[in-house]
Amino acid sequence: MNHAKGDLLTVDVGAREAETTDVDEALSAFVGGRGVATKLAHDRIPFDADPFGPENRVYFSSGPLQHSQMSFTGRMNMTGLSPLTDGLCSTNAGGYLSRNFVDTGHSVVEVTGASDDLLAVHVRDGGGDGAPAVEFEEVPELAGAEVPAVTEAMRDRHGLESEHLATVGPAGENRVRFACVMTSDTRAFGRGGLGAVLGAKNVKCLTFAGDSPARVELPEGIQSEVHREAATADDVMKRQGTTNGTEFINDEFGLPTRYFSEMSFEGVEGIGGDAVEEKKYKKAACSMCAFACKLPTRDEERGVETEGPEFETVMAFGSNAGVDDVVDVMISNDRCDALGMDTISAGDTVAAYLASEDAFGDAELVHETLEKIARREGVGDTLAEGVARCHDELGVENWSVKGLEFAAHDGRAIHGQGLSYAVANRGADHMYSSFLSLEYNGEVDPKGLDGKPELLIERENRQVVRDSGIFCAFASGYVDDEARAELLDADFEDLLAVGDRVIELERHFNNRRGFDREDDRLPYDLPGFEAALDEYYDLRGWNPDGTVPAGHVAGGGGGVADD
Repeated sequence: MNHAKGDLLTVDVGAREAETTDVDEALSAFVGGRGVATKLAHDRIPFDADPFGPENRVYFSSGPLQHSQMSFTGRMNMTGLSPLTDGLCSTNAGGYLSRNFVDTGHSVVEVTGASDDLLAVHVRDGGGDGAPAVEFEEVPELAGAEVPAVTEAMRDRHGLESEHLATVGPAGENRVRFACVMTSDTRAFGRGGLGAVLGAKNVKCLTFAGDSPARVELPEGIQSEVHREAATADDVMKRQGTTNGTEFINDEFGLPTRYFSEMSFEGVEGIGGDAVEEKKYKKAACSMCAFACKLPTRDEERGVETEGPEFETVMAFGSNAGVDDVVDVMISNDRCDALGMDTISAGDTVAAYLASEDAFGDAELVHETLEKIARREGVGDTLAEGVARCHDELGVENWSVKGLEFAAHDGRAIHGQGLSYAVANRGADHMYSSFLSLEYNGEVDPKGLDGKPELLIERENRQVVRDSGIFCAFASGYVDDEARAELLDADFEDLLAVGDRVIELERHFNNRRGFDREDDRLPYDLPGFEAALDEYYDLRGWNPDGTVPAGHVAGGGGGVADD
């Protein structure tokens, strides 16, 4: 099996020490990316760790495909114990960071401990003596700095551009529970609040650069074929990104509106794909990718220039906030990028606040509230905790699963996606299984749950393969299962088995932190839900209470054996 190459670099920011460990056995078993990071996190983070404590660990990891020249591979993974969900969480980001990361020669970089001083941590390829090359730079003057300002500082001091950086904005420093980590200024390791974990460790940014990649040999022919198809395809995604289906979903399925109180938005034309395309002014892509689906947008009249918004952001700051002007959504998107916040969680939380104030449609209040959240000022201090922790105080319903706010694809209309939100180890995230695609395109009936647990398991396992390879989610129409198996030099069923093991490691870790069936819940009813939950657990080989049976998982957090 082709897998990521290189060692594990552990960076203790409290002790300001670094060491390397051979993890080839874990890499060969879990491919790379999310797979190997989940294995390491499960075995090395104590089950009783405080997400904001020095014992929590954050993992940056690449996959074998980040050594290719192929489109749809400009991504990398980040994993840690989430302060938002209180369980293991993996998220990935596009841009150009992944190639700079693999050039350091490491397959995984682990950050642990906590610094007394605000740091920039610089990771380079090792020196001639084989010792890891890590520099700890104190940067007290960057306290409170927004993401672009950090990029400017690293450029001036070290000649590093945004694609070398993984940066925390003010939200991360202030431990906003849905703070993200930004790279290339506009690409986010978005979900789960791992930016707040780095903030708690007093790490403002990490930089990656080198010229010593641990090369992975991959078949050439298929890379060229995929690259050619990506370059020549006439795909609406190249013009409108994920917003291309906004009006279709609104009309045929359901677009969360006014904090989930409605399922269609009368102002959808003002925030949909055509509205976004009108603001797009050039092409943009991730590393090595000819598909170029990114959305650089600007509005000269109001002086905003950003990348996006994508569909999830259009929902969170558009329909769910009652806002029908795409420029207002662009401003929200831009501020979240600069402040370092996940647009989905931030938008849903602001929508909850608007519901409590009867202020839907007030875009100015939305923008003011984002600033307060990032700096924990006034009501922002309450909202920075996320919907699950602040809904009672606001007097609104708790639209979250396991503490993670909902994505745009409404499980009340597409029931398999609803089941996916409930059982996903990281909560209400649409990318965990992407079951929605089967229901949107008519492969399965959107209504009902009969037969869907088995399909859902296959989809969840498949997305682990995607996130471990690492493939972009948009590769699905260009890289089929046969091609993925050829690239990774493995039978695809064996790759799905890797996915199964990773899902179980996540579930086991969360079980040890107290998660069980009662956490696999939705804020709405679905027909046949309890029976489908039983079937899902049974097919996974888990207990009826949603826990992994004793003996299924060897080892444990902090080296504690399963019992």
